[in-house]
Amino acid sequence: MTLNNQIVRRRFLELSSSVAALGMVRAAEPDKPAKRSAANPASATRKAALNFNVRNFGAKGDGTTKDTAKLQQAIDRCWVLGGGEVRVPAGDYLTGALALRSNTILRLEKGANIIGSPDLADYPVSQVRWEGKWIPGHLGLIYALEANHTGVVGPGKIVGNKAAGGRPNPQNPLRHPAIAEPIGCNDVRFEDFTADQQGLMWCLHATNCENVLFKSLTIHSVTGNGDGIDVDSCKHVRIEGCDIATGDDCIAIKSGRGAEAYALLNTTEDVLITNCTFADTIFACIGIGSETSGGIRNVRIERSKFTKAGTYAIYIKSRPGRGAFIEDIFAEDLDVSGMAGGFLRLNILNSGIQDENPVPGDEGIPTIRNYKFSKIRVTDCPVLVEGTGIHPHKPLDGFSLVNVTGTCKKGIMLANVRNAQIRDIKVTGVAGPVIGIHNVAGKGLEGAAQIDAPKTPDAIAPAAQPYILH
Repeated sequence: MTLNNQIVRRRFLELSSSVAALGMVRAAEPDKPAKRSAANPASATRKAALNFNVRNFGAKGDGTTKDTAKLQQAIDRCWVLGGGEVRVPAGDYLTGALALRSNTILRLEKGANIIGSPDLADYPVSQVRWEGKWIPGHLGLIYALEANHTGVVGPGKIVGNKAAGGRPNPQNPLRHPAIAEPIGCNDVRFEDFTADQQGLMWCLHATNCENVLFKSLTIHSVTGNGDGIDVDSCKHVRIEGCDIATGDDCIAIKSGRGAEAYALLNTTEDVLITNCTFADTIFACIGIGSETSGGIRNVRIERSKFTKAGTYAIYIKSRPGRGAFIEDIFAEDLDVSGMAGGFLRLNILNSGIQDENPVPGDEGIPTIRNYKFSKIRVTDCPVLVEGTGIHPHKPLDGFSLVNVTGTCKKGIMLANVRNAQIRDIKVTGVAGPVIGIHNVAGKGLEGAAQIDAPKTPDAIAPAAQPYILH
């Protein structure tokens, strides 16, 4: 770690709220002053030194003129002169991709709408993450590459263009642009704006970043593969007070896929999700995985409301061939309703695309441990816990489900779990056993029904040649 990174990390830890008992690090309050040093430039999240209006740089905001060059000029000018805020007043600003710079905040005022261009040529191409792999692709409508102390604040709106959305295909093999995408950044702030109408592509996607704040966002992306917030190989992330309605996962937490990500081992860790509302129409409200080859640890979900999901409210997923670990997952004080599948699913056997270079043998089976869920209130929940998708070679070590109330049609199904703790489950309407188990040891299992063992996939054989990054 460089001296600059050490100083930035120390400043973050000094400013953060301490939740050491849970192994969590909360993101710093965005407007709290920070110490300055030669190696720690003034943060753009403090009172701005400069304040530029994009209209003074020629931006029209008329909804038809492409304002890309004028908007970028304002951002770049602020950056080279030492940093501050670039204000976007009310108007409709049609634009291609915009690059955020260090020490510079883009402020969208009330009535300001950043509208993405329909032309893919307006989005630069770089290496980007897609389904856990680094591939060539279009950068986001608003992106940042190794920029520090930067971000976007509202109360305006960013509107993705559906014509630029979609998945890679033979006609357009490059990954399509997200709405906002910081890559390799430190101290990034997205706050108090609306992200809307992104078609068949993620909204906010942070990769290889540290100290990221998503706060008071409204995200509406209900068509197809429109994840709300993707946290990808990031550390020290806080998602607070967001209202997210999406087609695919509201929040996806991941760290890469296969031998490439396993070699890099860029872990996602210290993620706090608090006081949010979620609605999803296709998959999960919060998906952890299935790209987990860099490891995932210390994720806390608290005081949030889950109102709709195509599958489960929380879905923890991976498969043999990923390797690494998913550990220290905590959820507390949650209201859950409108789930087509149920509250929680654990599937470490067959979720997601198998990588062309998987991690072989038992090393490739993800290690999973220390999952704790408490104060869960469910309404008309089809399944409380579907936790049978666990490999017998690497059982889940430590599973706690405590203080669950409400109505539920099916109870708790677990397989291949050690050190389980089940207590204070006070749900009504369950048909069949409240708890069904196979190869489970722990407390609170008295009277549990025995269930069939899950089918496990075939072992992954070692490659003829060991994988090397290329």
